[in-house]
Amino acid sequence: MGRVEASQRRSQKRTEARRAILEATETLLVEEGYQGFSMRRLVDRCGYSAPSIYNYFGDKRGLIRDLVEDRFRRFVKDLESLPLGEDPVRNMFLLSRAFVDFGLRHSIHYWLLSTSLEDEIGEPPPAAEEARTILEGPLAELDSAGRLLVDHETVKQATWALLHGLISLQTSRREIEWSEDLFEVAFGAMMKGLVAGEACEGEPADASSVGLTQDENQANG
Repeated sequence: MGRVEASQRRSQKRTEARRAILEATETLLVEEGYQGFSMRRLVDRCGYSAPSIYNYFGDKRGLIRDLVEDRFRRFVKDLESLPLGEDPVRNMFLLSRAFVDFGLRHSIHYWLLSTSLEDEIGEPPPAAEEARTILEGPLAELDSAGRLLVDHETVKQATWALLHGLISLQTSRREIEWSEDLFEVAFGAMMKGLVAGEACEGEPADASSVGLTQDENQANG
């Protein structure tokens, strides 16, 4: 076996080990929550020794940070695959709903990123920052076009407050039967009050108010 082949096999083995450890970490966090997570339980779950885990990730902080980066890297790919067009309000609708859906589906990753855990993950990982830049892109376009009815920073804060609020409420109060149109109504009302232009006219819950056809609205639900 040549040196190149041996190097490739070691690299493949390392990749497979990292993936197995990350998947076990994710499973444990979902099952036990962050407070119930421990390296000892992870060792039992994934079959790799603690020294091996530390060798791949450095420490617990590196492990958690890489897990968040891995999940948000996949989220970035999802955002990049959305059928965005010329209308920044419609684009903002699609991107914002994708973020809310992500937060509801992957609540532990959302919690790790949005909760103050600087001792655990430090600064937000690159993929999370990349996702934020993509999400805020349409708002910057609306600002450049002079369509914001109040200043850019206030609209940005209001938007994030809405999105985080929708995720936090629905994940913390699961006993409530939340309306299926909750996002559409909330987003439409906000756009109607903060953005000028025909795209915000009509009933907030109407898909046409954000430039979507009925088929597109159902397909992205």
